[in-house]
Amino acid sequence: MTENQMFCFQCQETAKGTGCTVQGVCGKKAETNLWQDLLLSVVRGVGTIAHEIGKVDNTIYNKVEDFIPDALFSTITNANFDDAAILQRVDTGLWLKADLLKKAEELHIRLPQWNEVTWGGEKAEYAEEGKREGVLRTENEDIRSLKELTVLGLKGMAAYYEHAAHLGKHQIEIIAFMCKASHLVTNPDASADELLACVMETGKFGVDAMALLDAANTGAYGNPELTKVNIGVGKNPGILISGHDLKDIEQLLEQTEGTGVDVYTHGEMLPAHYYPQLKKYKHLVGNYGNAWWKQKEEFETFNGPIVFTTNCIVPPTPKASYKDRVFTTNSAGFPGWKHIQADANGRKDFSEVIALAKQCKAPTAIEQGEIVGGFAHAQVFALADQVVEAVKSGAIRKFVVMSGCDGRMKSRNYYEEFAAQLPKDTVILTSGCAKFKYNKLHLGDINGIPRVLDAGQCNDSYSWAVVALKLKEIFGANDINDLPIAFNIAWYEQKAVIVLLALLYLGIKNIHIGPTLPAFVSPGVLKVLVENFGLGGITTVEEDLKTMVG
Repeated sequence: MTENQMFCFQCQETAKGTGCTVQGVCGKKAETNLWQDLLLSVVRGVGTIAHEIGKVDNTIYNKVEDFIPDALFSTITNANFDDAAILQRVDTGLWLKADLLKKAEELHIRLPQWNEVTWGGEKAEYAEEGKREGVLRTENEDIRSLKELTVLGLKGMAAYYEHAAHLGKHQIEIIAFMCKASHLVTNPDASADELLACVMETGKFGVDAMALLDAANTGAYGNPELTKVNIGVGKNPGILISGHDLKDIEQLLEQTEGTGVDVYTHGEMLPAHYYPQLKKYKHLVGNYGNAWWKQKEEFETFNGPIVFTTNCIVPPTPKASYKDRVFTTNSAGFPGWKHIQADANGRKDFSEVIALAKQCKAPTAIEQGEIVGGFAHAQVFALADQVVEAVKSGAIRKFVVMSGCDGRMKSRNYYEEFAAQLPKDTVILTSGCAKFKYNKLHLGDINGIPRVLDAGQCNDSYSWAVVALKLKEIFGANDINDLPIAFNIAWYEQKAVIVLLALLYLGIKNIHIGPTLPAFVSPGVLKVLVENFGLGGITTVEEDLKTMVG
């Protein structure tokens, strides 16, 4: 343990498929990982104390609602590389913990004497002791695996909760669960049975968080609708907005209206085009580029400023021309990039970004044409008669859910090949940036129904669960697993983890994930998931087509 400069195995690209020990494959430095471990330790302490207080006073969860999701979100892969920003969150958490300890004392609550609860918070002391509270603090690999499944699920849940909160949607029961789960994973004596139950409960609250965000997005911007999105460029200077937060793009669109500056989406912001209240802005010109991992070359050719609203940052090279025109906000951060903070009313000032855009050239075209999306559950239900008829007639034989993440590894070309070789009587249901592997393949349609139905962002995987449950009702199936739906999911980071746990909680079995299985799932825990849920990896395109489609 002590010979590692760091240890992190939370993403799919982790070194050697086991864990990053010198520097993260994502670009995260060992010291940054240390401070993130420290922040997670503070979160566990705050969550543990809040859980104990919550037994007698559940208003305490309102006090921790801002801190816990933001702190967890900032430790997601590719979200925040800024040591100062992470340590600022540590300080906030320590002040909060001191207040909670005082409250517990006033209420005569006896707290467990675990490190995260009693630790006083000397950062220099923590750095000296190294990885005291890191992932490897738990020696038993199965216990560690179950704890990490919960923690990584909480990180994904926190991301979705933060987006919903920005739109005024709150559900304090979700925060209470985050505290309860933090309490359990902090307990050095927690049993495997308790932890497995917590993993499944994490999936339950993952469903709740995605439903909350779905209600927030549709309540603010209307139901996504079938939309053709331009992938070319205009003649005006532009601002490229990346990440996931729809509140940010709304504010940016409001502030750029009439300025002569166009707005383009990037990566997971593509689905902003599907919402009626966002697509009404004529200067929302189109989507520029592809999935997050191609950003280095695409940011060079975009020419204008880039705004990161959340994770999916790839550290630029020292010679990158765009590195001085990137801004971050929310839980994202990178050293040297300007961070846009919201005021007390949640309002953000993008004037500096707009002024910079006016000095830049228009984007350089890298492709032309259109892509189609907007097939969240409301739009699919609007086409329900067509879909049901196509299934009954045999025109659609199978749906294949290919939601999830894209990534850099060459092994991910599997998903493009799999999509291209699917029989023409199958329909792909997708969400997340995984779609960039096949949403430009021109796979055609079935009786007017596109063969690639894009629901939106990674959180919009919730739509496919809603659709599956509706199809179960329509076809009178006894079990959701009796439907003609296969799941071939690509994963990369922690939001994919919470989506997987949500699907398992809903009882969906025989899910295939890839391109590799998670390093944080031990052989013992994997055995349980395989036996209980039929969870499996991928093999070859040919073999998996036989297994999943027949």
